[in-house]
Amino acid sequence: MSQTNSDATRLVTPAMLGVLLVLASLPLWIGHVGLYPYLGVEIVIWAIYALSFNLLLGYTGLPSFGHGAYFGIGAYTFGLFQQNVVPSLWLSLIVAAGVAALVGALVAAFISHRRGIYYAFMTIAFGQVFWFVSIKSHSITGGEDGLLRILRLPADFGIVSFDLKDNVALFYFVLAIFALVLIGLWRLVHSPYGRILQAIRQNETRAAFIGYNVWLYKFSVFALSAGLSGLAGALFAMAQTSAFPDVMSLHYSGYVVMMTLIGGGMVSFWGPVIGAALFLLARDLIGAVTTSWMLWFGLLFMAVVLFKPEGVAGWWQDLRRRQQAAGNRERGFARLRMLFGG
Repeated sequence: MSQTNSDATRLVTPAMLGVLLVLASLPLWIGHVGLYPYLGVEIVIWAIYALSFNLLLGYTGLPSFGHGAYFGIGAYTFGLFQQNVVPSLWLSLIVAAGVAALVGALVAAFISHRRGIYYAFMTIAFGQVFWFVSIKSHSITGGEDGLLRILRLPADFGIVSFDLKDNVALFYFVLAIFALVLIGLWRLVHSPYGRILQAIRQNETRAAFIGYNVWLYKFSVFALSAGLSGLAGALFAMAQTSAFPDVMSLHYSGYVVMMTLIGGGMVSFWGPVIGAALFLLARDLIGAVTTSWMLWFGLLFMAVVLFKPEGVAGWWQDLRRRQQAAGNRERGFARLRMLFGG
């Protein structure tokens, strides 16, 4: 993962501030470029989801192709908790993330001793089980009709409360959570724990040989990723005011894989954020021209995998390296001219 040493030690980096400032200004200009404000809510929620997924794929090298299950579990838990226990935004979000993390931990206990294609297949199998349960448990989840009438509960801070029914207010609430997740994951992947995850990605056998409990690290990162995916799912359910089994299906799980890879999650912390924005923009911009937008995005995805597997972030890193190399050559020629009086 590419970053400068100074950035790796910071709590908040200049790039982080830049991204957050651009996103914070989004409601001011998004309507003027022909897009709708709710798109910003979707981009931020899916960016949280993609960042959490990239903990597994990009940093630990674990291909989880059924990750939509935990996104959906968070969505359903958020709705069921507020409807049947207590209508509290904070408790609903915490419980949604906690239940998704718990389910993720149970799955991880079964699959963390596997690796490679066997690990990937088992994540698909468990994901399909949860998707099937969500469809058949009609009395709990609403089945194929989904769980409806989920409320956008107010953000109550005790002394002040914010109504989130308006999309702009919801956007800033989701952006605040995105900022916390962003900072937390940045510090996590640059901590000793994060470096061990990257060691597992590079060579799992060697990591185990030098004394790390590989099973425990794979178990813990899966549960953490599932919990954060559940948090994103809860926010999505609140934004949509409903939860549907489609988000737990295999093709929805594939969306987050595409976002992560096309954005460059394998080489950059920012890859999933880039990929989420590109995917949703492509859906709306290409979808405005043709209903076959997924065909064209799929072709773009194939081109990236074939010709630039590092994704958009990898292309950007290569461009910066070429510019730096050109600058170094120019400085070298300048020194030579000075030495020889040219």
